[in-house]
Amino acid sequence: MAELPILRLADVELTFGGTPIFTGVTFTLAKGERAALVGRNGAGKSTLMRLVTGRHEPDAGELWLQPGTVVATVEQEPDLSAFDTVLDYASEGADETWMAEAELGLFGIDPTASPKTLSGGQIRRAALARAFAKDPDILLLDEPTNHLDVPMIETLEERLKSFPGAVLLVSHDRRFLENVTTTTLWLRQGKVWKSPRGYADFDDWAAGIEAEEEKQLQRMKTQLKEEQHWLARGVTARRKRNMGRLARLHELRSQHAKQKSLLNESKSTAGLSAESGDSQSRKVLEAFGLSKAFGDTIIVDDLSLRILKGDRIGIVGPNGVGKTTLLKLLLGEIAPDKGSVKLSQALTVTYLDQTRETLKPSDTLWEALAPAGGDAIMVQGKSKHVAAYAKDFLFSPEQLRQPVSALSGGERNRLTLAIALAKPADVLVLDEPTNDLDMQTLDLLEEMLSEFDGTLILVSHDRAFLDAIVTSCLVPMGKGKWVETAGGWSDAAQQVPSLTSRKAAAPPPQDKPKAQAPAHTPKREAKLSFKDQHRLKEVEAALPRLEAEIADLEKQLGDPDLFSADPKKFEQLTGRLNKARADLDKAEEDWLEIEALKEEIAAKG
Repeated sequence: MAELPILRLADVELTFGGTPIFTGVTFTLAKGERAALVGRNGAGKSTLMRLVTGRHEPDAGELWLQPGTVVATVEQEPDLSAFDTVLDYASEGADETWMAEAELGLFGIDPTASPKTLSGGQIRRAALARAFAKDPDILLLDEPTNHLDVPMIETLEERLKSFPGAVLLVSHDRRFLENVTTTTLWLRQGKVWKSPRGYADFDDWAAGIEAEEEKQLQRMKTQLKEEQHWLARGVTARRKRNMGRLARLHELRSQHAKQKSLLNESKSTAGLSAESGDSQSRKVLEAFGLSKAFGDTIIVDDLSLRILKGDRIGIVGPNGVGKTTLLKLLLGEIAPDKGSVKLSQALTVTYLDQTRETLKPSDTLWEALAPAGGDAIMVQGKSKHVAAYAKDFLFSPEQLRQPVSALSGGERNRLTLAIALAKPADVLVLDEPTNDLDMQTLDLLEEMLSEFDGTLILVSHDRAFLDAIVTSCLVPMGKGKWVETAGGWSDAAQQVPSLTSRKAAAPPPQDKPKAQAPAHTPKREAKLSFKDQHRLKEVEAALPRLEAEIADLEKQLGDPDLFSADPKKFEQLTGRLNKARADLDKAEEDWLEIEALKEEIAAKG
């Protein structure tokens, strides 16, 4: 027997500053259900969670919680500043202090520690312990894996699987969502679609919804053409018997526009691209006997490494092992205690760090993108208008005058990507690039990196991202020793089992793989060519413009007095209408052809 819901939303509406956020949200959650809440940045995922906690009240509709329901949250930026010890923080709201101590122990946090001494990852773990210690009926998690290393993410996965209550979670970590969720909530256009399956089936489920909406759109388009042809034959609103049909035509146009808007939101993506620089150097960098320690903590011990043009290397391992330090050693940003690093002098390096240090909070988006001023910036050696480039990264023209400080974490990450990817580079260096990205931007980042023909060095805990992008990994073996393994994260975890263990790293194997050995390149997923993707984007932009132009011309030609009053204008409008209809037919044929090609590629897998 299915569990009765403990949370129910029915036709919930919410508006901020005149902007509708939710326009009829309806879904339920039951105990034992672990739901992934997905949707693009700005769709209202965090706002929906605040509704559940009571921090926002709906303008209309019903939000019902079973009486006595306890709700616990883990927000993106927990605040521990008011507490003397971690235990004080974690036990607030818990029935018993020992429950908080037990959860802190599970997540590896010292209860007596001062919050001021905690790292970002430790703060996240303390917040998780606090939430579980409340023994809640509903657990709301907003990006819970941020700042966590892989062993701790796996600990969280196991804890969630044993949790008896309902879970609603937002995360950019697809492997995490695939491993823990049992249902999926898709937030789009102010409404929620619910799948009875977990996130692992999201792509197929969403594709099915979009395919059905495409069919509905095509049926509406056929109906609309028939009605528009009827109108173009000279039927006017002055004839009373046709008023009803005209009203239906206007309603059909409205429905058609809404349906197209819904599909466009699903399909709109960030237009990411990156261009390699002009360097012809094959050798990117070479490290000789590199060593670095901070006090008694050895980060790197006698590392020799060669990185060549086209290498795609992931630096992996638990938090605190020194991944970012190793990265900065290789880039020459900090000096080694022993050894040396030789970087090719002809290279251009673009570095995207995880702290967004390149952004000034007081700058507007426009100033961040065009620090030299003016309306245009150089993107991969070509001039492009600031607003057009910002639109590629899903920023609206209105946002360009907002300060950076007003952006969400995901928007700051997108802005940093936009700045970094405008520059031609021989080497892209990315430190935790997936933090706070929505799924659409993450997919496009993967696509861009897969097409980048320069050298890529990245630090990440995102297992799916690493498997999709890198061809080798640098893995810590303990006591400052690092080994290079062929393949992505999954391959590295098989070759070095200690990588997924919270125990001390095992000693390095006797047959250490050579850094110079050619890495196996994982098979890339089949997809549309860049030309087809670009054409599809152009066509999808042209269709509504052409339809609007045709509607306007047909409206003008519908005047029965036009021909006798101004035959020259009638002839001009007729010529423009014929051309617009021909352009629309061609655009629709191109769209159908590219969509068919997408289906063929998908079928081939």
